[in-house]
Amino acid sequence: MDAALFCAAVLLGMVVVGVAKEHGAVRGWAAQLDPLLGLVACLALWWRRRFPLAVGLAGLPAVTLATSALPAGAVIVANLALRLSRRDATALLAAYVACMVPSGLLLPGAGADLWSDTVFSLTYLAAASAGGYALRARRELLARLREDAERAAGEHERRLADARRAERQAIAREMHDVLAHRVSLLSVHAGALVYRTRQAQAGAGPALSGAEVAESAEVIKGNAHEALEELREVLSLLRADAGGGDPVSLLPRIEEIAGLVADARATGQPVDFRTELAAGAADAVGLLRPQLHRTAYRVAQEGLTNARKHAPGAPVGLRLAGGPGSGLTVEVRNELPAAPGPAAGPGGAIPGAGAGLAGLAERVRLDGGALEHTAAGGTFTLRARLPWPAG
Repeated sequence: MDAALFCAAVLLGMVVVGVAKEHGAVRGWAAQLDPLLGLVACLALWWRRRFPLAVGLAGLPAVTLATSALPAGAVIVANLALRLSRRDATALLAAYVACMVPSGLLLPGAGADLWSDTVFSLTYLAAASAGGYALRARRELLARLREDAERAAGEHERRLADARRAERQAIAREMHDVLAHRVSLLSVHAGALVYRTRQAQAGAGPALSGAEVAESAEVIKGNAHEALEELREVLSLLRADAGGGDPVSLLPRIEEIAGLVADARATGQPVDFRTELAAGAADAVGLLRPQLHRTAYRVAQEGLTNARKHAPGAPVGLRLAGGPGSGLTVEVRNELPAAPGPAAGPGGAIPGAGAGLAGLAERVRLDGGALEHTAAGGTFTLRARLPWPAG
């Protein structure tokens, strides 16, 4: 760009000075000084970016006295509007006007038509300055657009990061809710087998019969199979967007809570399951949103799993209550263990991630409900209140 401007200014300056000499517009000492001043103005263009004010001041006498400096002068005046503050650019433009307009009185043979020289000088300076301001406005617009694009890109990256984080949390909640229940059942059955076997070896109890071992093994096998099936459903759902086939529904229904209770009772966990829905509400349960069905199911599942982990053998109460317009309540109660922390059953303590209630609270909140858990009077209570529209 610098080389192109310099060559264009030199070429046009030579053309202008040639035309001026041919018409006798410049004579005497001005004709001898004109090419030198024009060359100075052209050379100054190389430093217009680093020293715009100095170049503007250096070009002032050249533009005033030399016709060959007019092309370079247009670049210098435009550069002032482009790079200086508006106040400094306006002051220098006024200086150029004050020097160029009466310059016809100083040059030999140039004062014949002072009015035309004045109009030309004003038009020349105004056009050059307007071009500089237009280029400045365009660059400022591009800078703002670039900043907006960078800001939008940053916000997009943050939204993607938030979406990925939310997806990971949702997957973690689903994996915990799906697998924790089955794995805890497996742990209870396997722990009971180990406990009975050790008691028999120590002579503290009867040995396990073949039928009992076969029955326990069949229960363990069934729960392991169920755990694998549920894991397959989760993985199938995750692969659905990648062309892994049709998505598998992971939306259990409230009616399936009875199956949870049956599985818990099969492990020896005493569960008192009561349904206290309002009159006629049983038929309306099927009209609830599938997400509410899943959340109610997960609350019951988490409550039974936690009771099995932390208070094995303690009676558990599971209650469904509510109706259209009044909301749906899922409540799980169990006695607190004598010692804090995970209680040890016959097979030892069941490990847990410790994040089940936090994920469950988030799930309930996303569905517009509220989750509370309290430990008072020797009883731990997990209660979820979910919306049930009247319509």
